[in-house]
Amino acid sequence: MIAKSMESYVTGSSAIRAMFEEGAKLAKIYGAENVYDFSLGNPNLNPPEEIKQAILDVLNEEEPTFVHGYMNNAGYEDVRAKIAEHLNKKFSATLKADNILMTVGAAGGLNVIFKTLLDPGDEVIVFAPYFGEYRSYIANYSGKLVTIPPNTETFQPNLETLKGSITQKTKAVLINSPNNPTGVVYSEATLKELAAILTEKEKEFGIDIYLVADEPYRELVYDGAEVPYVPHYFKNTIIGYSYSKSLSLPGDRIGYLVVPEEVADFENLMVAASTANRIMGFVNAPSLMQRMVARCLDCSVDIEIYNRNREALYNGLTDFGYECIKPEGSFYLFVKAPIEDDVAFCRVAKDYRILIVPGSAFGCPGYVRIVYCVAYDTIIHALPQFKKLIEDIKNK
Repeated sequence: MIAKSMESYVTGSSAIRAMFEEGAKLAKIYGAENVYDFSLGNPNLNPPEEIKQAILDVLNEEEPTFVHGYMNNAGYEDVRAKIAEHLNKKFSATLKADNILMTVGAAGGLNVIFKTLLDPGDEVIVFAPYFGEYRSYIANYSGKLVTIPPNTETFQPNLETLKGSITQKTKAVLINSPNNPTGVVYSEATLKELAAILTEKEKEFGIDIYLVADEPYRELVYDGAEVPYVPHYFKNTIIGYSYSKSLSLPGDRIGYLVVPEEVADFENLMVAASTANRIMGFVNAPSLMQRMVARCLDCSVDIEIYNRNREALYNGLTDFGYECIKPEGSFYLFVKAPIEDDVAFCRVAKDYRILIVPGSAFGCPGYVRIVYCVAYDTIIHALPQFKKLIEDIKNK
């Protein structure tokens, strides 16, 4: 019999994955070209060509026992040094190898940092809408998730409510920008105000509060938008990053944590995080992928392809009468459901062979998430179905 602690996870398994699996079933019935799957943020772009060449070069040029062997729990020192140098140039930072910990993607990194920080009952604050698996990452270490309701006018964090939600038990605030599911980039003004609130509350309660910035979509921004470097605004910031989106490598599970030296209890925190990396079973981030990314730090996918999809889907849906804030980043639209029940709307959409995810899965009922990291033809062929769907709802 499975552990009682797992029963709730099994019962409430990911709505995103469930819809993705439903799409596979429908594709067998109607043909893949007649099913419009917008459920899973699985990049449809090929990784840059440099990735393949870098992997071959690593295998051909570097010592096999070095490439495939164990290394420091934090990752190869030369890889971490190159990442630190890259970030220093990009953000005018002062990082060194010791400020970087290589992780098994951003999800692995978040689990490492919560394992490092949380005692049972410690609170982690998130702003709705948020990536639904944050609930599990925090619960894994007996933390308590505290949800701040959304500001649906802008989907910037609701900072007024935050002020009254921080307590003596608050250990961390978790943010995600560009955001999944809204595509909103948190502005510099937002970050400054957030930092001021956290600094004030640290003094009020005599505690350290960590701001954990989950940034796997950092490079996916449009219309000249810029993603601010969060440690410039709040010293107790830890960044989680993944190459899953920027290099289209979600299955290769490679990312890192950034822990600036200004962070409270820096030395103990880094030792603990490196230990967590090992005892949680990761041991190390994938060795070959570490060697590869060190050679590809300036590479990226062609985001103009995503931008084309964004424009086509956003313009088409809003022309039909759907309501949505135009995303500045990531590859998601967060659309107001034309009926009150977002879960019911997703069930109705499935009758039109459209697969989307209810906003309830992101702590924000009344909306749905639609991914646009799909083939352009999928969007073009789906738009008439989206139009028919909303017209049929309005005519009932």
